[in-house]
Amino acid sequence: MSNMQELNLERLLCPMPVIKTQNKLRSMQSGETLKVICTDRGTMHDIPAWCKVNGFKLIKAEATNDTKFEFIIEVK
Repeated sequence: MSNMQELNLERLLCPMPVIKTQNKLRSMQSGETLKVICTDRGTMHDIPAWCKVNGFKLIKAEATNDTKFEFIIEVK
């Protein structure tokens, strides 16, 4: 994946991970991808739901361990 940017949102709680992800994605160009790292368990529901509602392509959403969650999102 070319042009991947990374956003580390560890230790931030709802709603900040979604807000910061939204702000970053809206500043990116079509075709670029964003890797988001979170520690708020709620993001496993919130970020995929936000992507669906707002037309962003969720490439990956996984728990990398009990406390860390990783997403890869593509700007359409």
